[in-house]
Amino acid sequence: MLAVAVTVAGWANRDLIRIKIASVYARVAAKPGGAAGAARATAAPLTGDAPWALSALPECLMQTSESTGSWEYVRAHLPPGSVPIRPPATLQYGDCSVTITGDEAYVRRGNDRLRIPPHVQFYRAADLLAMIRETPQSVELRVYEPAQR
Repeated sequence: MLAVAVTVAGWANRDLIRIKIASVYARVAAKPGGAAGAARATAAPLTGDAPWALSALPECLMQTSESTGSWEYVRAHLPPGSVPIRPPATLQYGDCSVTITGDEAYVRRGNDRLRIPPHVQFYRAADLLAMIRETPQSVELRVYEPAQR
C-alpha cells in the first residue's frame, strides 16, 4: 500500500521533482608512443559486400541519380543510348577498377576490396556508367559519371 501511495504522490508532483546528474570526468593516462605512434598507424583495408560501393568512391565515380521501382520503371530511367556491358569485363575509373563477373562485381581501390552482390547489371552511355541491381524488395538504378581530376 505504501508503494502505491509513493507512486501516486510522485506522479502527481512530477513537475516539481527535478533530478540533476553531474558531469563525470575520468583521467586517462597517455598511450605509449604518443603522436608519433598514431602517425605510423594505417587503416585496415575495407572488404565485404557493399551494394553502394561505387557511390562511396567519389574520387573515382560521382553518383548523379538514383531510381527505385519495378524493372519497367527503372529501365525507363536508363540514360539515353545505354548499352549493356557484357561480363566478364574490367572498367577503370581513376585508381578504381570495377570487375564485372556474371551477375556480381568487384570494386578495387588500393587495398580495399568490395563486392557488389548479385543481381547486378551494368550499362554504358556516353560518359556515364549505369548500374541496375535487383533485390527481393525492388530494383534500383544508380547512374555515375567519372570524377573530375
